[in-house]
Amino acid sequence: MFGPRRFLPSIPSLLALEAVDRLGSATAAADELALTHSAVSRQIKVLEGQVGVRLVTREGVRLKLTPAARDYCEKVRAILGDLSKSTLTLRVNPSGGSLNLGILPAFGLHWLAPRLEAFALAHPEVTVNLLTRLAPFDFVESQLDAALHYGGRDWHGVHYLRIAGERVLPVCAPNFLDREIQSADDLLSARLLHLETRPSAWADWFAQNGIASEGMAGMLFDQFSTMAQAAAHGMGVALLPDYLAKSEITRGRLICAFGAPQPTRGHYYLVWPREDPPKPRVHTFVAWMKTMI
Repeated sequence: MFGPRRFLPSIPSLLALEAVDRLGSATAAADELALTHSAVSRQIKVLEGQVGVRLVTREGVRLKLTPAARDYCEKVRAILGDLSKSTLTLRVNPSGGSLNLGILPAFGLHWLAPRLEAFALAHPEVTVNLLTRLAPFDFVESQLDAALHYGGRDWHGVHYLRIAGERVLPVCAPNFLDREIQSADDLLSARLLHLETRPSAWADWFAQNGIASEGMAGMLFDQFSTMAQAAAHGMGVALLPDYLAKSEITRGRLICAFGAPQPTRGHYYLVWPREDPPKPRVHTFVAWMKTMI
């Protein structure tokens, strides 16, 4: 529910104000909006009349937003962005039923994406939109309906559907190692690459091999894909999920540095907020996911 209509400014006026604020001049705003300089000025005058507040100061032919108008414009820009996204969603799925899914890039692309065609064929009434999320978030404050999650059951206020376990493998560029690795202990002296969201991954791997480790320095990455690229360019040894490592090994970009794939402590889950009942599109997607595992 919104307030009285007199407090709802016209969109052309808001677009003019936003463009002047972002581009720094009415002339640039006019060019972007395909208007004349005077038309932009008129739109802002209309907006000032609607809100009852002075929004710009005029320095000759130049328009300069007041401090209050700049603060107002930040909120306007966010609202216009949301409106644009909602309109795009409506255009790509006019029958409704869009499901916004947060994905972990590597697992989402290698495990989920190849299966989504089957979902689209089975449920054409639901369009799945994929958005990258690397860590747990607040569903209430987001526009997402569900998400892929790696780790334990440490995401509060959600339902869990276990999808798969994970195995990891240390890999590096074919010419990176100057000697053969005889034991896992040999990797302690190598340059190790780390994933930001899994700070204990290498320590866990060494522990599984009976080796105590601490204080392992090395480069830090936010995604497996960039870490794999760094390893392929000879920047160090990366600990990658086997589904990603095997594809890079097949392409000849990486080799196994030591051993065989080892299971990790975490699992991949589909999570969605505890709502009763769940949104129909979420219920449909969860039911379909259960057939995939």
